[in-house]
Amino acid sequence: MRKTLLILLPLLLAGCKTVASRVVAGAVSETGSVYASDGDPELVRAASPFGLKTMEGLLENVPDHPGLLLALASGFTQYAYAFPLQDADLAELNGKSSEARAGRERARKLFLRARDYGLRGLEEKYPGLPARLREPRDLAKALAAVKKEDVALLYWTGAAWALAISNGKGDMLLVAELPAPVAMMERGLALDESWDAGAFHEFFVTWDGSRSEADGGGPARARAHLDRALQLSGGRKLGALVNYAEAVLVQKQDRAEFTRVLQRVLAADVDAAPQYRLANVLAQRRARELLEHADDLFA
Repeated sequence: MRKTLLILLPLLLAGCKTVASRVVAGAVSETGSVYASDGDPELVRAASPFGLKTMEGLLENVPDHPGLLLALASGFTQYAYAFPLQDADLAELNGKSSEARAGRERARKLFLRARDYGLRGLEEKYPGLPARLREPRDLAKALAAVKKEDVALLYWTGAAWALAISNGKGDMLLVAELPAPVAMMERGLALDESWDAGAFHEFFVTWDGSRSEADGGGPARARAHLDRALQLSGGRKLGALVNYAEAVLVQKQDRAEFTRVLQRVLAADVDAAPQYRLANVLAQRRARELLEHADDLFA
């Protein structure tokens, strides 16, 4: 009997470790709101890497944990967008081209890291889907299986993928994958346009703003997505306004409207919607930087 227990003990301990890891992983993967409501971006910048690495460590023990995979996809996407990418954009505005290139390269790698966690999450829920997403002719059919309960996973995976492509335009194999994240965002929009107070519409403000009317985009479509995003968020999320100013108003060279929109962002009370405080503080920071460099953006 004693010999049997000695043989089984390592297995029991391993099982306990896995169970404990799942419990901790579940708790850790639901802490995103703590960061989202923080009004100190530099504190979040310093704390985020530790949190992300902690989750990666937990994932070693529970590699199929859906909440952890989603948290890593969203966490790395948000960190890369809020800090390395914004730093790179500011460096570019200030004429520091080599610094901007280095920052975009780091951001691209982080976005790909986020995308891969998201694809792992999709593989767990929909076996074979990630492979099918690399077949452009089959995208709509492949994504038809995705359910409303997984729109968050669609959004963060698609956002990370699209941002990686945007910051890796020299990699033509990566650029060729662009139809996949766009199709993911279209599927998410169809499943639940109100998710995260219009986040899918926010994506299409930038996407349609960067395309011509002949390609199915253009200022009018971008404006329609902006209006819907603001309606769904009750005007509490400011990022869509900044995206519209950059993607549409700079292209149209409408400096008066550009200034008006960004001043609206700066006049907003970031404490009015605590759940979006960090994103809104960062949106105001971006708006301020754009206004300071308006002479470089407009003829």
